[in-house]
Amino acid sequence: MHSACALVPVFNHERAVGQVIADLRSAGLPVVLVDDGSGPACAAELDRLAGEDSAVSLVRLGKTQGKGGAVMAGLHAAEAAGFTHALQVDADGQHDSNEVGRFLSASQAEPDKVICGEPVFDASMPGSRRYGRYLTHALVWLNTLSFSIRDSMCGFRIYPLRQVLPLLANETPGRRMDFDIEILVRLNWQDVGMRWLPVRVSYPTDGVSHFHLLNDNWLISWMHLRLFFGMLRRSPRLIGRQLRSRLNHGQVPT
Repeated sequence: MHSACALVPVFNHERAVGQVIADLRSAGLPVVLVDDGSGPACAAELDRLAGEDSAVSLVRLGKTQGKGGAVMAGLHAAEAAGFTHALQVDADGQHDSNEVGRFLSASQAEPDKVICGEPVFDASMPGSRRYGRYLTHALVWLNTLSFSIRDSMCGFRIYPLRQVLPLLANETPGRRMDFDIEILVRLNWQDVGMRWLPVRVSYPTDGVSHFHLLNDNWLISWMHLRLFFGMLRRSPRLIGRQLRSRLNHGQVPT
């Protein structure tokens, strides 16, 4: 059975989240909103959205957890509501909602895989973010000993709950902006399949970014260091997996 919802973590995006929810509902998806300790204006908007549509549920966190903490709370809420899959969507409207149907079709065809967005950026992307992404790509490839994760930072992806929730029960991924990166690396270590689909991305429609340059870059750097030592412990198995994959595809290593 494949039963999907959208999962939208929200922190003070009251100007953009309404259109995000309207687009998701137009695509036929129920929505789990997670209020990550937003201020009064955003909290009131989320109450309105959930009150007007029975297919929109609201999870309210007592204090701000960070994006990762909000996503994890939403994944558990999605499972409790009987869903098998959750499409993570950012609340600022940066993702192209026209891609929802294509992502759902891909997930229905391969329900055990994470369906990941591979971003196609427009001119609104800040140059500093672009260079930071290149560095993160290189570190993720190092920490998985493969090039299989094409982009670990795009927050538009469908999680199969049967694969993700057991990992969350046994691991403690970062709770802020480091979550999107770390969860894919850890799923890769567990040999969970991933499929990549392009999605257009623009920077954010409501002019609000919650990326804190110093703090979040520090957390991401610390995460990469932890993952590096985790990779070292797993390196024999990861290398063996790469060799088996090459042999299965007729690529004999030299």
